[in-house]
Amino acid sequence: MSQRSVAIIDDHPLLMEGIAALLKRSGGFTLAATGNIADDIVSITRAHRPDEMIVDLHMAGDVFHAISEALKIAPEMKIIVFTASTNADDAIEALDSGAKGYVLKGSPAADLFQALHSAQQGEVYITPAFATKVIGALQDRALLRKQAVQNRLSVREEQIVKLLLLGKRNSEIAHELSLSDKTIKGYMTNLMAKLNARNRLEVVLAAQKLHASTIALEPVDRS
Repeated sequence: MSQRSVAIIDDHPLLMEGIAALLKRSGGFTLAATGNIADDIVSITRAHRPDEMIVDLHMAGDVFHAISEALKIAPEMKIIVFTASTNADDAIEALDSGAKGYVLKGSPAADLFQALHSAQQGEVYITPAFATKVIGALQDRALLRKQAVQNRLSVREEQIVKLLLLGKRNSEIAHELSLSDKTIKGYMTNLMAKLNARNRLEVVLAAQKLHASTIALEPVDRS
């Protein structure tokens, strides 16, 4: 089996040596390089192009930005964050930056190896005991985004969305609301922009996602 090259970026020398020793003892890995600041993530990627990289979050520099920049240089490289941070926002930002794993320090060594293996399989690995917290934070963010879009819709736009969900055509919506077809087309244009939709169908689909579980279809106010 061919060996995979791994770089380790951590500002704790003893911990970095311990990880390197674990990789060597397990077989299948070669140590490409080590570093101790965020900028090393980019410079080592550029110089060595390792297959995988293990990085800490708490060191000098912007680690999240460095991860993103490194993956622009070597998109095929797999980055695993190995950190003591139990902040779900840190995990989400790391994954958003392109990391393929988030392993908490103090976890069994098997977790780190599982993260490396999962990354090579195209999967994302999070320390199991921490994963529920991250999923909960992601759900909270999705709800906030949903509420933000709803809050941006005007009362009239909400009325139009409700009628769209009932399958009404533009002419029928215009009749229901005592508005002109031209006015409804204008509202549809605004809705497409707000819902990031390219056409009427995508407006309907976005509206279904936003409102299916939260909006009761009330009588339309014709005032």
